[in-house]
Amino acid sequence: MTVFALIIINKAGGLIYNKTFHEAGLNKVSTNDLLVLAGTFHGVHAITSKLNPVKPTPDRSSTASNSGLANRPEPPSGLEVLESENFRLQCFNTMTGTKFLLFTDTTQANVDVTIRKVYDLYSDYVMKNPFYQLEMPVRCDMFDRKLLSYIREINNR
Repeated sequence: MTVFALIIINKAGGLIYNKTFHEAGLNKVSTNDLLVLAGTFHGVHAITSKLNPVKPTPDRSSTASNSGLANRPEPPSGLEVLESENFRLQCFNTMTGTKFLLFTDTTQANVDVTIRKVYDLYSDYVMKNPFYQLEMPVRCDMFDRKLLSYIREINNR
């Protein structure tokens, strides 16, 4: 079980952080390709957050809203997991629109817990840093150290 890489995308779709933790897992990707990946994922996430099919109900009058569509229990969240035969991509979208993309092995367990912990580290060491400017690239040594320590712990299990 392995965590391969982390990418953080700001609310505008720009790449603000990327780190590779396990070189043997994914092919080497250039910085330009990472920028394209961030922008593309941002667009796909925006489109998929608009997709929310409604199952037809026999009695539409009891569940229909003013627009004629059935009420949904929760809003659509967009693309959350992308799984291939070689890796799994888990997305965590924050309330501010920042997206955390974690690339893991397909057999990695508790990826949602891992990505939540990464977000906690980001909150503690990046967002509380008085020198960090919102939406700008993350350059925080303490965040890097704590993140690397946490991912090493997971990868060495």
